[in-house]
Amino acid sequence: MNLLDALERALERAVNGAFAKTFRSGVQPVELASALRKELDTTASVISRDRILVPNTFTITLGSADYDRIVGMGATLVDELTRIVTTHAKKQGYQFTGGIRITYARDPSLAVGVCRVQSASSAGRVNWVPVLEVSGRRHALSRSRTVIGRGNDADVVIDDPNASRKHVEVLWDGTRAQANDLGSTNGSLLNGARLQSAALPPDSVIQIGKTQIVFRVVPEAESTDLSNRARLS
Repeated sequence: MNLLDALERALERAVNGAFAKTFRSGVQPVELASALRKELDTTASVISRDRILVPNTFTITLGSADYDRIVGMGATLVDELTRIVTTHAKKQGYQFTGGIRITYARDPSLAVGVCRVQSASSAGRVNWVPVLEVSGRRHALSRSRTVIGRGNDADVVIDDPNASRKHVEVLWDGTRAQANDLGSTNGSLLNGARLQSAALPPDSVIQIGKTQIVFRVVPEAESTDLSNRARLS
């Protein structure tokens, strides 16, 4: 167990110990901490190799009896839960989209001992757009299949004498990308290795001849000046 693991477990024990006498039944503070950590893990979005975004606002929904107990703990419990969320994010390498905010909601239909956690970005939902960057220009992947090559019928046209008319295709299913060489004459490289068919993580580099094509996933606001079809020199 590393230092962050030990710190996180210590914080959970502190929360549980400080409030255990109050909670003779129903939801325990340590269960809220576990639910928040799970929410972070399940909603984490990998943007690039060194950037994993997670929501920063959390709503904990409880049944009426549990809600009254939890709210009665005031800001002290919220502060402890915030510390646990922060520590877990640091350990996992997550980045928040803003300041952390934890609130409670009441749902009389929930049984005693049951809680539900919902999360969101304080700035609202972010629309992430897959793009290909070539020679300083971005081309949005607005379709499930994008063909790169020298021919005029390619979706992204590159002016490289070593490129085939239809050289590489990039497939996008809304979540993940894949790159396939289309039987090109001179072949292709993906992150320096020979490409035939492979997953395409964010920030990967496809090389065709002397042309480098970078696959990125960016916020929609940053994906300006996009073109799905252009001749590049």
